[in-house]
Amino acid sequence: MKKITLLFAFLVSTLFAVAQQKDVVDIAVGSKDHTTLVAAVKAAGLVETLKGKGPFTIFAPTNAAFDKLAAGTVEGLLKPEAKDALTGILTYHVVAGNIDAAAVVKAIKKGKGKATLTTLNGGKLSARLKGDKVIITDAKGNSSVVVATDLKGSNGIIHVIDTVLLP
Repeated sequence: MKKITLLFAFLVSTLFAVAQQKDVVDIAVGSKDHTTLVAAVKAAGLVETLKGKGPFTIFAPTNAAFDKLAAGTVEGLLKPEAKDALTGILTYHVVAGNIDAAAVVKAIKKGKGKATLTTLNGGKLSARLKGDKVIITDAKGNSSVVVATDLKGSNGIIHVIDTVLLP
């Protein structure tokens, strides 16, 4: 377990260092833990949008987060006929602006324990603290833990989450 923790810390610090010069798409492409997310962004035709000026705050699910979905879900969403549904899910993970971890925590405290974030698809995410962890809850009541924060790119910031959020 200690080796996994050290490996994860190394991965996060490496991503952080590389992130400074790259945009949010480049950061995700460079992460072995986000290959499913990258494939989904490509299938949805969102690469150009997310390489745009932004700024974007992305709650980026890991491959393990996608693995939690029901069998066949990811494969189905990657089909051309599911592009609209996939786009809706992916844009539900993106908030306009450059919202770092400190700003999220500040908003939660200002909101007396809860902050509401409006996503690019118009949906709402709820953020709260559980101990020292930020928990993001989707419209269906599913919760995701923010496991890494503040991966800063030239056009935004990425926070890594452990569960796919659903509108």
